[in-house]
Amino acid sequence: MGLKRPTGEGLARTVAAATGHAFHDLRLLETALTHSSAVKAVSNNERLEFLGDRVLGLVVAEMLFRLFPDAPEGEIAPRFNALVDARTCSEIGVEIGLEDLVRADAALKARSRGSGGNYLADAVEALIAAIYLDGGLDAARGFVLRYWEPRSRMAVAKPRNPKSELQEWIAKTSDARPQYAIEKREGPDHQPVFTVSVKVKGFDPSFGEGGSRRAAEEAAATAFLRREGVWAEQEEGDSA
Repeated sequence: MGLKRPTGEGLARTVAAATGHAFHDLRLLETALTHSSAVKAVSNNERLEFLGDRVLGLVVAEMLFRLFPDAPEGEIAPRFNALVDARTCSEIGVEIGLEDLVRADAALKARSRGSGGNYLADAVEALIAAIYLDGGLDAARGFVLRYWEPRSRMAVAKPRNPKSELQEWIAKTSDARPQYAIEKREGPDHQPVFTVSVKVKGFDPSFGEGGSRRAAEEAAATAFLRREGVWAEQEEGDSA
């Protein structure tokens, strides 16, 4: 069992050490770190997540504009997309120890322990918004630069899009279009699991699962591309 989750001033001190911002509004901080799945939660961080996503995008775009003054848009756009991606936010959430600070359903946290998860990415974006509201843009910028700037200098390749690549591969030989359909939806509302099929005339269907319809469609397209030998097993995660 881990240590009891800090609250109030204790939570503020822990967050200040990780982010560099000392919160004045402790209720705002608590809201930022409360997921919609938390038992008996009066409020959650969904609205803050919406705002934080926009603040993160602004600061990261400004950062890349400054760091790569001679780079064309086509070069910095993939970096931007990778840096604001939920996977990056989730990794940073793990790095700063938010797993022990976020209020969320215990089963949800247990399934994602050590590997992040969407709930943790949401919390990072909500925390950015809370810092922005509590301390202004400079405070939010300081937090973002602290964790995102080192990552910005890493080589970033444009993430592969399995749905687009499947459509392009099929278009080489026919005018057929992939047809995606939800086969089933399981799990609670805050952590759904979608199973999606993709059907193409002349081929057997392929199936994929994901925490959203889009993720399940991408998984199904990936399965199709792998089965037909278009993608090798390691290609899905290639990023060099």
